[in-house]
Amino acid sequence: MTEQHRNPFRGFLDMASEMNRMRSVGAYGNEGGGEERERTHANAWVPTADVFARGQDLLIRLELSGVAPENIDVSLHENTLTVSGERSKDVDDVSFYVHERFYGVFRRSMTLPAGVDDEDITADFDNGLVEITVKNGAAAPEPRRIQVRNRAG
Repeated sequence: MTEQHRNPFRGFLDMASEMNRMRSVGAYGNEGGGEERERTHANAWVPTADVFARGQDLLIRLELSGVAPENIDVSLHENTLTVSGERSKDVDDVSFYVHERFYGVFRRSMTLPAGVDDEDITADFDNGLVEITVKNGAAAPEPRRIQVRNRAG
């Protein structure tokens, strides 16, 4: 059985794709000046988030207004928490005068402290916010001092 390794450039490449897409939206008002294209994980929008500590727990709140709870996926893999899903357009056959909200797939990934188990994580949805609680995730372990030995004698 082959062991899969985490791609260390995954987050960077996603960020670079998102920055290029945002530049295109700012310059042309859409994805590259032409028709809208289908979003993929490479060009997904990134929801805004707050990350803070409450006691020993780490809390992550993501703003997902207009996203149904059943369209949200929260996963943990090798200390990386990923929230992904899709926001669907709720109107068809209309002419937008202003179109600033992002629709389609989204993804947000964050690295959690080492040793977090999926059983320590809960996710709740309320009023357009997803609140993820990582039990004891804000409890920073004390650094361990390593003795430096002198080999010369």
